[in-house]
Amino acid sequence: MDGEILRDPTRRFVLTSGAAVGGGLLFSFSVAAEGQAAEAAATFNAYVRIAPDSGVTIASKIPEVGQGIKTAMPMLIAEEMDVDWSAVTVEQAPADFKTYGRQVAGGSMATTLEYDGFRRVGASVRALLIAAAAQRWKVAPDSLTTEPGFVVHAASKRRTAYGELAEAAAKLTPPDPKTLALKDPKAFRIIGQSHKSQNLDAITTGQPLYGIDVRVPGMLFATFAKAPVYAAKVASADLAAAKAVKGVKDAFIIEGGTNLQGLMPGVAVVADTWWAARKGRNALNIQWADHPTAAQSTAAFAAKAAELAKSPPQRVDHADGDVDAALKGAAKVVSAAYSYPFIAHANLEPQNCTAHVKDGKVEIWAPTQNPEPGRKLVAAALNVPEEAITIHLIRGGGGFGRRLNNDYMVEAAAIAAKAGVPVQLIWTREDDLQHDFYRPGAWHNFTAGLDAAGKVVAWNDHFVSFGKDKEFAPSAGFNASQFPGRAIDNYRLEVSVMPLGFPTGPLRAPGNNAFGFVLQSFTDELALAAGKDPVAFRRELLGEPRLLGKPGERDSFHTGRMRGVLDKVADMSGWGRKLPTGTGLGVSCHYSHLGYVAVVMQVTVKEGALKIDKVWTAADVGRQIINPKGADQQMQGSILDAISSTLRQEITFEGGAAVQSNFGDFQLLRMSEAPPIEVAYVLSDNNPTGLGEPAYPPAPAALCNAIFAATGKRIRSLPIGDQLA
Repeated sequence: MDGEILRDPTRRFVLTSGAAVGGGLLFSFSVAAEGQAAEAAATFNAYVRIAPDSGVTIASKIPEVGQGIKTAMPMLIAEEMDVDWSAVTVEQAPADFKTYGRQVAGGSMATTLEYDGFRRVGASVRALLIAAAAQRWKVAPDSLTTEPGFVVHAASKRRTAYGELAEAAAKLTPPDPKTLALKDPKAFRIIGQSHKSQNLDAITTGQPLYGIDVRVPGMLFATFAKAPVYAAKVASADLAAAKAVKGVKDAFIIEGGTNLQGLMPGVAVVADTWWAARKGRNALNIQWADHPTAAQSTAAFAAKAAELAKSPPQRVDHADGDVDAALKGAAKVVSAAYSYPFIAHANLEPQNCTAHVKDGKVEIWAPTQNPEPGRKLVAAALNVPEEAITIHLIRGGGGFGRRLNNDYMVEAAAIAAKAGVPVQLIWTREDDLQHDFYRPGAWHNFTAGLDAAGKVVAWNDHFVSFGKDKEFAPSAGFNASQFPGRAIDNYRLEVSVMPLGFPTGPLRAPGNNAFGFVLQSFTDELALAAGKDPVAFRRELLGEPRLLGKPGERDSFHTGRMRGVLDKVADMSGWGRKLPTGTGLGVSCHYSHLGYVAVVMQVTVKEGALKIDKVWTAADVGRQIINPKGADQQMQGSILDAISSTLRQEITFEGGAAVQSNFGDFQLLRMSEAPPIEVAYVLSDNNPTGLGEPAYPPAPAALCNAIFAATGKRIRSLPIGDQLA
């Protein structure tokens, strides 16, 4: 169907099997490019162990950071295997690209990439078990069926448990998974049903699961002090004073480098407890060398952005039609400037990693979202081959894109290499907020033209961001595929950039987390200028159902799918109903990470105090929701995350250093502020896609548009802060 991401038809599935340690059957599956060996070109790998008692263990290859993937992906395998979910135990697989291929918790891509493949993994296991039973009973395989955990021969009323067939199945030639029929979704028993994480009880009772819970024999604890100004070197440090602190075993300088994504200069303190390491760190009296980034500040960025906005753009990245002529002939021209700040990820578990370096080998326990780049960083820093590094994937206490970078991993490895013993590095909260890969701030200077009927006939955005020449800083870019690009005949994207000395990177729904705010807020302004209802104006702007872009492209946009969720959320919220004075409804809709999401918020503002009364949201992520409980939680969590950043969060810089240092000045949403969120799904005939990120982008604009509806106050810069006072 139009708008789907097309699977590569040259890929083939490869299945191998063998005896599992301790008895039973081990299935190993991989997908390789046609003509390539699975060992060399695997794009994913899954392992299924069947024990003699028919217990099934499924390895989950993708890092778990709270997005529920450790539950959802094994559900796909279990469904097609035809086993009871209660018989399944899920294990986290280690980081191993040669075996598993892509192991990344990012981009909401797991469902998109793995949905069909993992189902075929399960179907292949089932086929082998049926073949083993057919040999045992000397009957045709097509005369057999399965019930959860059993192969059944209805004619003779025989049934055998999977565990009894496992050894025989291990000796058979695996089938070609492409030839296997998958279940009709109407027959699903596991997919589409809500299942909680197998770790839920441990999570809620505080049992050790996370990176900071790792314990290795002989392990010491470490802190690592880095300059407030990124990449500044150590001029001097009182190592003796740190070593004099009770419990401190060593303190030393790490030279580091200039790669903002890698090992930075700093001073490590290693001790028998983390608190002793921190006390030793406090005694260091570090003097930092001068660094050019010290000249950068939030005030300087804002001043430069204002200057650039008034000047001709440095370049034009995209131009359709004749924007200037269309604006000149427009019945009404609307201009507005929007901005958003740098923000930190602020995952609740600070960055941490445990590492052991011995005899040329490195063993790492890390809550990483993207282990392979971390392996490369460690290999380069320690001058060891990548194959000498073992990475254990540990559940992360939140990620939101922060743990796609692995600076904490290479720091732990470098400290452990010098300490000569296993070391667990744990950052302080101040380290975490002041040494992040921030979501970059930016400025959008919009001008749009409306004709006499209130239709948008021209759109210009002078986008001011960070970068050098024609390159944006990481995660600082913007492109014309964002709606309403391609839907308006006269559309232009102008760009100006300024240099940046701070590291930036992806934050949940990268880029889109800010684009949704500016695009959908300005769209609301245009609806007002056109004298039209905000929902009706968006319906008109979307126009007839059609694909904008090319089939199979990630940024292709189907207007009909967006119209579907917009109509759904309008209906859910009772859009258009009369509300009390001081109460307003705001709407927003945005496409990101292959998901179409619309949000309506109701707010009440009294004497400058904001209360979010309720949120409604609808999503179209294809024809199947794998785990409804997990999906609802991702939708709700994304929206709460977005509300939190919209209300109060910003990172500012003075003298080349981040000002905010802890949750006192970088505030998260309080439970008392969290509104009820009603979630619905619009199923469409498209491949299933992910839900970890798409609900975030429309939420800030829905909130700000609701504030305007309640008060007449237009929010054009984030965070909202005290703008309502």
